[in-house]
Amino acid sequence: MSGQFEAVTEIDRPIEEVFAYLAEGTNDPEFSPRVQSITKEPAGPTAVGTVFRSTVKDAGMKTQRELRITELEAPSRIRWAETSKNMVTSREGGYDLEAISDGRTRVRLFNVLEGHGIGKLLEGIALGAARKDAPGFGERIKKAVEASRPA
Repeated sequence: MSGQFEAVTEIDRPIEEVFAYLAEGTNDPEFSPRVQSITKEPAGPTAVGTVFRSTVKDAGMKTQRELRITELEAPSRIRWAETSKNMVTSREGGYDLEAISDGRTRVRLFNVLEGHGIGKLLEGIALGAARKDAPGFGERIKKAVEASRPA
């Protein structure tokens, strides 16, 4: 069994700029307090196959995460899948970007969480926490992107 959470936010920046910020991938600690560190391999522009390795802290426990970019369509779509072996992982996730009026961008983030082994018992708790935080997560993404350069 798996479940999805999502957040939608509107950012006061053009779609190309928002896409570039999110596709960089290493900006996650600026809007996700659970991400303690993150690296990208290979270095350079993000492409299908790029791997992001991170240390995250959930419920007081640090874990190592590995996400692989599975789809990248500038400037509107980014998809990933978690390849690490943790109790609860993001089977699929992504950003959908849409240009809206006045040079603004609507961003939809989603993740499909899936429990493994004993993590199947924790999946509901993790999903509930993610859904509860989703509006705040969207707001943190908005603030981080808007702060990434002067208007």
